[in-house]
Amino acid sequence: MVMSPDPGGVFAVLLGLARLGLGGPVAGGAQYVSWIHEHDFVRAVEFLLDRGDIAGPVNLAAPHPLPQRAFMRTLRSPWGVPVGLPATKWMAEVGAFALRTDTELLLKSRRVVPGRLDQAGFDFQYTQWPQAADELVRRVRKRVGRGPAARR
Repeated sequence: MVMSPDPGGVFAVLLGLARLGLGGPVAGGAQYVSWIHEHDFVRAVEFLLDRGDIAGPVNLAAPHPLPQRAFMRTLRSPWGVPVGLPATKWMAEVGAFALRTDTELLLKSRRVVPGRLDQAGFDFQYTQWPQAADELVRRVRKRVGRGPAARR
C-alpha cells in the first residue's frame, strides 16, 4: 500500500478510521501490513527506470512490514488517539462493504520485503513505519490546519 496524505487514498481511509477511534486490531491484528511511503515509491520507480539491468517483478514495499495491530497503533499515536476499537471478521466485512472494498485487504497477511531493491542498492528514506506515519500525519495536520504540527 502506497501511503500518501492526499485525500482519497488508503492512508486517508486508515487515518479516518483511527481519528474516529475505530483503528484497532482487525480479526486479532496479527496479519502483516506491507507499506511504502509515497516519496520512496516515486524514488524507487525512478531508480528502476534508470537501471536497465533489473528486469522482472520487483517488490515496492518498505523493508519493515509489521502486524496490523502495531501498524494502526503507530498510526493513531501521532494523531493523539490512544485507543482503537477492535473489529471482528464480520465487522470488517460490514465495513469493507460500506467502503466498497474487499475484506481481503484487511484480513490477509502480506509480509512483503523489497529484496531486489535492497540488493540493487536502493536507499529508502522511510524504512520504519513510525517515522513515515509521523511525517504523513504532520502533512495532513498542516493541510487541515489542526493541532500543534499545523502551527509550526
